[in-house]
Amino acid sequence: MTGLVKFAGGFAIAAMIAAMPLVAGAAEDPKDVIDYREHIMKTLDAQTAALGMIVSTQVTDENLVAHTEAIAITAKQALASFKLNVPGGESKPEVWKNWPDFEKRMNEFVEKTDKLAKSAKTGGVPVVMEQMVDALTCKGCHDVYREKK
Repeated sequence: MTGLVKFAGGFAIAAMIAAMPLVAGAAEDPKDVIDYREHIMKTLDAQTAALGMIVSTQVTDENLVAHTEAIAITAKQALASFKLNVPGGESKPEVWKNWPDFEKRMNEFVEKTDKLAKSAKTGGVPVVMEQMVDALTCKGCHDVYREKK
């Protein structure tokens, strides 16, 4: 295969990948959006539970950094998953009615969980324990914006 053919093939694949979000965004089924959002929130719940087991010494702390990084990454995904105005699931319509407040809370969550992940690398369990209550403010948001089904 010549270099030009490889380049053209690579360029075509890159162009298709770049266009995928545009196509996917145009045809998103509300049920799929809600399911996706709920999967992300379940991931946050599972990772937070695992972190709780570590800080309570139920399991070793060898995966402390991995769990805090997973929480930080998933917090970013959670914020993005709410950007489409698709009420349903356990999300109250107030999420979108009060979007500036919700977005502010989620951005703070993203910032604090990112800080938590960085602290886990340098300070270990003691520092994570100090920062967990401030970083994992899920209940405050859930009290306002979540309807338990």
